[in-house]
Amino acid sequence: MEKMNILVTGANGQLGNCLRLAARDSEDNYIFTDVAELDITDAEAVKKMVKDRDVKVIINCAAYTNVDKAESDAEFAELLNAGAVRNLAEAARDNGATLVHVSTDYVFGGNTGNTPRGEDEPANPTGVYGLTKLHGEQAIAESGVKALVFRTAWLYSEYGRNFVKTMLDLTATKPVLNVIFDQAGTPTYARDLAEAIFHIVENRKLEGNEGIYHYSNEGVCSWYDFTKVIAEIAGNTGCDIQPCHSDEFPSPVKRPSYSVLDKTKFKRTFGLKVPYWTDALKKCIENLKKQ
Repeated sequence: MEKMNILVTGANGQLGNCLRLAARDSEDNYIFTDVAELDITDAEAVKKMVKDRDVKVIINCAAYTNVDKAESDAEFAELLNAGAVRNLAEAARDNGATLVHVSTDYVFGGNTGNTPRGEDEPANPTGVYGLTKLHGEQAIAESGVKALVFRTAWLYSEYGRNFVKTMLDLTATKPVLNVIFDQAGTPTYARDLAEAIFHIVENRKLEGNEGIYHYSNEGVCSWYDFTKVIAEIAGNTGCDIQPCHSDEFPSPVKRPSYSVLDKTKFKRTFGLKVPYWTDALKKCIENLKKQ
């Protein structure tokens, strides 16, 4: 199998760090970059890097992900979530490379109903974050690049700031905690998503499988259920965790009330088993305890 040069952007984020782990023994040449090495909002810099290094796959893990802050920082969110994605798509297309891009359940923010979201369900974002991520997907489609887009949800890991790490801290230190119970979805361990992407690239399953896919861990829970299980696994028994309504935590954005993603297409196409969310969570908390 011929060696490939693979560019990973946003390599210092949750997913990027998990990809570093997944790819550590790969025969391929992974080029891990973050803004210090490559500013993906600079179209010329992106084109030069892709051409000079003869990149054959770009895995874009970079994104503006602060959902609340995006409401007052719309211009920069659009630049990173759509403009930069267009730069990557066009550079990949011009070099005959494939783009692997990560998107979000937030493209369905305003959709109602409680059946898992399929890839063909019409997008209906409610806030700037969801809208800019949808614009990124549209930029890929318009560019004509060969691309695989993976929409995911509720991402957490051992790296950076995320819900699991926050709740581990809060359930260990607070006597009482109120957590939203009227939003349901599926927590996704970034390492599982990274390993899925790595497997697809490593086994050369990109060509012929272009399109949009949904990937999260299996199962469904509310933020309240998620927190209860986090505390239970960690042994944080001293905290009284209580369910509350989302309107008790005013937010500038209407978050998706039901964002469970249907992974049938992903499993059928790639033949990969998707771990159940509590099994994945146990692994992550075990790793955090070791640190």
